[in-house]
Amino acid sequence: MASPRQHRLRYLDPQTLKKIGALELVAREVVEGLHVGMHKSPLKGFSTEFSHHRQYVPGDETRHLDWRVYARTERYYLKLFEAETNFTANLLLDASSSMRYGSHGVSKLEYAKFMAASMAYLCVRQRDSVGLGVFDSELRTYIEPKTTMGVVRTIAEELEKVEGVPRTNVAALLHEFANRIPRRGFVMLFSDIFDHVPEFVQGIDHLRFKGHNVAVFHILDPYELQFPFDGSCKFIGLEEDGEVVTQPKRIRAAYLEELRKFIQEIRRACERSHVDYVLVDTSKPVDAALSGYLIGRIRSVHVR
Repeated sequence: MASPRQHRLRYLDPQTLKKIGALELVAREVVEGLHVGMHKSPLKGFSTEFSHHRQYVPGDETRHLDWRVYARTERYYLKLFEAETNFTANLLLDASSSMRYGSHGVSKLEYAKFMAASMAYLCVRQRDSVGLGVFDSELRTYIEPKTTMGVVRTIAEELEKVEGVPRTNVAALLHEFANRIPRRGFVMLFSDIFDHVPEFVQGIDHLRFKGHNVAVFHILDPYELQFPFDGSCKFIGLEEDGEVVTQPKRIRAAYLEELRKFIQEIRRACERSHVDYVLVDTSKPVDAALSGYLIGRIRSVHVR
């Protein structure tokens, strides 16, 4: 019989970790004067340590040139630095009943668990601290951020216990976390965001006001995105919203239009608040969703 320490943790998938392991959530190497991260980051207070020079290429900002090197070599070089101070990440997992939906064997909740566990591993691997909050209508579990691989195991073990609970209140949870987290850092939300959008926006704005970077992973099932149902169907609310029997063909166009407006409203609100927004289709591999986001962050730092 395997000991507890030998137990394979379900949500720490070796193949996913291998594929994202070389990527960074927050770029350590930054051009002097640039903020760390995708937007004007709360991590801008980091002290820095000189790393090395990179030769200037057209498109780089000339204000980052090292003129002392130019005086010696008559060549243009940029000074690159590494952030010395690590950051704190808090992963917020929506465990409400609507997250249990899955049309192809993997529910939104299961998918979100894989994403959260992978992000926890990535944070600790780059020497940052990471914690986990699990919520539905209220915060159910909170694991304080730590920098050791032990916290990754603790998070993964906690994720195995999480089950969907009827109601959600994403907005209230965001406000609670904005008041709870003392140190500015990175807050990552994994949710289908079935909440009132104005209240949700107020929640992310509260986090931004407190100086946090925020990333929203909007997790939806392909059947929610495409509505491919046919014949006569009974739709049962997963958060105590009753049930409806209808012909999907009659409502498909209206449903897809409402979904488009819903996603667009959330995306635009995130853009206005300088919040990373990632629409996640659970039919896609987890590593592809994470890699796309992480590579986008890396590119955004180096093209500023």
